[in-house]
Amino acid sequence: MDRVPRAGSIARRMRKATAMKDLLHPADLDARGMRHVLRLAAAMKAAPAEWSGSLASQTVACVFPRLPAAGDASFEAAVHRLGALPLRIPPDRAPSPGEPIADTARVLSGYCAAIAVRTVEQTAAEAYAAASSIPVINALTDLHHPCQALADLLTLRERFGRLDGLRLAYVGRGGGVANSLIEACAINGIGVSVATPQGAEPDPGVVARARAVAARFGEQVELVSDPREAVAGADAVYTAAWSDAETGDRTPFRVDRALMRTASPTAVFLHALPARRGDEVTAEVLDGPRSLAIQQAHNRLPVEQAVLHTLITGDWDS
Repeated sequence: MDRVPRAGSIARRMRKATAMKDLLHPADLDARGMRHVLRLAAAMKAAPAEWSGSLASQTVACVFPRLPAAGDASFEAAVHRLGALPLRIPPDRAPSPGEPIADTARVLSGYCAAIAVRTVEQTAAEAYAAASSIPVINALTDLHHPCQALADLLTLRERFGRLDGLRLAYVGRGGGVANSLIEACAINGIGVSVATPQGAEPDPGVVARARAVAARFGEQVELVSDPREAVAGADAVYTAAWSDAETGDRTPFRVDRALMRTASPTAVFLHALPARRGDEVTAEVLDGPRSLAIQQAHNRLPVEQAVLHTLITGDWDS
């Protein structure tokens, strides 16, 4: 496993980057960029106080739902830990009635150092990025959840000491969590098997691009209909909550102890949270000794710190 660097040593080895402004999906980062974010996140997790003033006097706009969720709390905490002010702007107030997103993005660009957007539509996050002169970070949309995927990678690296050569099984419904997970795993040489009900597959474009990237590592991105086939021999088994609007029999796709027994004996269980025990996963798995769900949730904080610091300062580990 990489040695955790100190804040000062990282700063001395950074250089100015100009190729990337926003993080809208994991593929905005190449393998080198992901390694940088994960190393920096590990450093910030190990020594949070060393970064407490790195974004002093800055403001980050958080365009989040009016009722805060746990994911929102991690992002606002990340902003605060870097010494910046998190400015929550509910979506029903940004933009104002009749005001285009582009105008809101341009105005916020004059007040803030970055914009974090948690919204239903990926196109809304893209609209903020297109018009903004400051970094825009996708904190969750219908199509992608990049910070969650990076937190997942950090969690896997902490457990296994590496990423390349692992195999991950995703069971349940395709969506933002699944799409970003597939993309991030492919970039890091992790094989992926996805089992979803018919009609709930991950985005075809994401899958096609991920397959092309995974092939460079000799890995695959497989789509199957049988959860047992996906999970067989996997190093990690992952699921996420289903939407209330989604119907059909979810029982075959519920992760339970019997399904976990088909994975590797050292396999771990992952969940993006929040979870519904008895729905997509049983309580004995989610709360059991193989579950890293809480560790994943905690890892969103240093990952979001690392993303914010990197995009706002424009500095990358050389």
